[in-house]
Amino acid sequence: MNVVSYRPRPEELSYTFGGRPAVGRITPGTVLEIYTEDCFGGRVRGPEDLPSQVCEFPYLNPVTGPFHVEGAEPGDTIALHFVSIEPARDWAVSTTFPHFGALTTTHTTAMLHPPLDEVVWMYDVDVEKGVVRYHARRGDFSVEMPLDPMHGTVGVAPAAFESRMTITPDAHGGNMDTPELRAGVTLYLGVNVEGGLFSVGDGHCRQGHGEVCGTAVEAAMNTVVAVELVKGVATPWPRLEDDDHLMATGSARPLEDAYRISQHDLVTWTASLTGLDTLDAYQLVSQGGEAPVGNVVDTNYTMVAKLPKAYLGRPEAYESAHARLRSLGERYLSSR
Repeated sequence: MNVVSYRPRPEELSYTFGGRPAVGRITPGTVLEIYTEDCFGGRVRGPEDLPSQVCEFPYLNPVTGPFHVEGAEPGDTIALHFVSIEPARDWAVSTTFPHFGALTTTHTTAMLHPPLDEVVWMYDVDVEKGVVRYHARRGDFSVEMPLDPMHGTVGVAPAAFESRMTITPDAHGGNMDTPELRAGVTLYLGVNVEGGLFSVGDGHCRQGHGEVCGTAVEAAMNTVVAVELVKGVATPWPRLEDDDHLMATGSARPLEDAYRISQHDLVTWTASLTGLDTLDAYQLVSQGGEAPVGNVVDTNYTMVAKLPKAYLGRPEAYESAHARLRSLGERYLSSR
């Protein structure tokens, strides 16, 4: 088993997909151990640390990478199986921003009323108990919520020499912010440039669907990813697979276009896996599918289309990459 560990120094963090050389080259079949910083780069450490004062735009939402996958070429697919995602600190943070979030004025939704206050909430992270603790800032109220670690931002370099800020989700992946991207899930990303150049970041201890206030329970993470390359198989939009579901994503504005992209990709993927006519697949997805919301706050919104594999006879997607990577992850965990 080939295991590679990488912990970036602050100056090695990346803030774009594309436009940056690889920090390392890895071969398919590698298990990658990485550290990722939170979306504030670790600078917001208490209620008085307002992001507008301690952070500098555009140095937000850092990712670890990019990593060059040997042999990856345009038209291939990189498969990333998230073996484990574990909070690296016993605290996490969330905020409201004056011009960011679903329920406030933004640069694209111009209003005359005052923006929301900039407020910081600190969360206690109890890994042993499996919870995060919310504390109200303007009242005496606390509650425990289940710890459900995920990564909000994962992607590859875009096509056509583009460089995209990490806060923007699109066909290359990016800041999709879907809670479905947790441990045990395999993410499929279409390769646009030689090596793929994938990066990972934006760890969340948990997040409600939509990330309504603009931030989740933001945390640094110690993450283990098993990497594989599927040659000659293209992936138009990021797709996910767990033991029981196939999932397709779409990112765009308005939200209904993100929904349409994700549903279209799931329908066509279903048809290709099963041999069903497109309209038969459309009918099946319409009656058996789910539509979890990723984000409704970023520069593009993200929707997920989700279908139980049991309805499809448990097809072998991507040459059974998920099953192989899950097995590799289990061997890695048993060896620790």
